[in-house]
Amino acid sequence: MKFSHVIFDFGGVITSSPFEAFNRLEAQRGLPQDFVRSVNAINRDDNAWAKFERAEINADGFDSLFAAEAEAMGHALDGASVIACLAGDVRPYMVNALDRLKVEGFGIGCITNNVKAGRGAAMARSEDKALQVEAIMARFDHVIESSKAGVRKPDQRIYQMMCEALSVSPGTCIYLDDLGINCKPAATLGMHAIKVTSGEQALADLESAVGLALR
Repeated sequence: MKFSHVIFDFGGVITSSPFEAFNRLEAQRGLPQDFVRSVNAINRDDNAWAKFERAEINADGFDSLFAAEAEAMGHALDGASVIACLAGDVRPYMVNALDRLKVEGFGIGCITNNVKAGRGAAMARSEDKALQVEAIMARFDHVIESSKAGVRKPDQRIYQMMCEALSVSPGTCIYLDDLGINCKPAATLGMHAIKVTSGEQALADLESAVGLALR
């Protein structure tokens, strides 16, 4: 068997994408579509978002710094409203796929860029959702959270950290992420990268790679 491990991003893969929530927020506030992503794309490695994901600033610091970045781009938007969009809805069929992979002997890991906000690794807004996510996270052999590691995707070090933790070589790993910029360093290391555009597409591509029915 070529692949022995499957490594997942969390938001946008195991859960629905926060980008959908960002778009709803933008529509509610009369902002251009994808405005939040545009702000986060400026000074990508050292902006408010990057600093928050590396735990270099707290939620209050992100609130004010993001607001200043948004204002510099011509619109008013506070960081606290962005934080409120981060917790997506769990995709049960993806959780079922995790269980199926484990039954078939695959190792599974999770690398997630997250922030110290809300409850737990997925930044849940309620105790029930936090417990649901905690049960999912317990399935993984190893989890790396950017806000705890101080390193965030697409920094190649975070993928290397996962391989070291799992004691595997990159070439034996499949990596799934909803952002192409995060798939690229995984592929460069030698992982089989799958860019997730929907849950159904992700499972179809993963089934093809591992040779198993996961749906």
